[in-house]
Amino acid sequence: MPRFGVGQPAMETLLLVLDLVGTFVFALSGATAGVKRRLDLFGVLVLSFAAGNTGGIARDLLIGAVPAAAISDWRYLAVSLFAGIITFYWFSGIDRLRSPVLVFDGAGLALFAVSGTQKALAFGLAPVMAALLGTLTGIGGGMTRDVLLAEIPTVLRADLYAVALAGAAVVVIGDVLQLPWTAVTIAGAALCFGLRLMAIHYGWHLPIARRPGPSAAQADAPADPKDDDARRR
Repeated sequence: MPRFGVGQPAMETLLLVLDLVGTFVFALSGATAGVKRRLDLFGVLVLSFAAGNTGGIARDLLIGAVPAAAISDWRYLAVSLFAGIITFYWFSGIDRLRSPVLVFDGAGLALFAVSGTQKALAFGLAPVMAALLGTLTGIGGGMTRDVLLAEIPTVLRADLYAVALAGAAVVVIGDVLQLPWTAVTIAGAALCFGLRLMAIHYGWHLPIARRPGPSAAQADAPADPKDDDARRR
């Protein structure tokens, strides 16, 4: 069962608002990617719902908040479909933003990271696990979007998604120090979003695994005519 402190209705309202806003911006991210891949209206709406709600569904299932809010509260579906429709019909307005998918993705990442962490703490998870669950909440929608588009998830190959952990850590530290949860949540989301935008602007990313290749000597060596004859046969 969840454990909310003093001011339970206020905390529940904050989590709901963060969830719905995060759902909306992640749904925009999914719908924008779908329009750029020239999906039809149904495909764009499916992608907007999946991108906007997968992270929250995974979070709720893992902490035992069942049925998950995204499938038990009509507002999540409505917000997702609304984002998909406005993106499908007014994509030109959305596309005026520089790298709109990345901007919406960063906003959704920040909101879901802090709301996921707050909800995990409310359900009694240990601080470290709550931060990890908040990070999972933040990256779940983007991973689902990329998988449905037959792409390697961006979180696994490029960009700096680890900033979600920074936002989650702020929430956890604030909870341990018993700081005002509203201020802590806003600070965590602002830090996460700011770092994400800086990572996009400056091209920050974690080290990328490189496949072993031929040595420089082997690369510069002339090709063996026998090998060319064998390939022609």
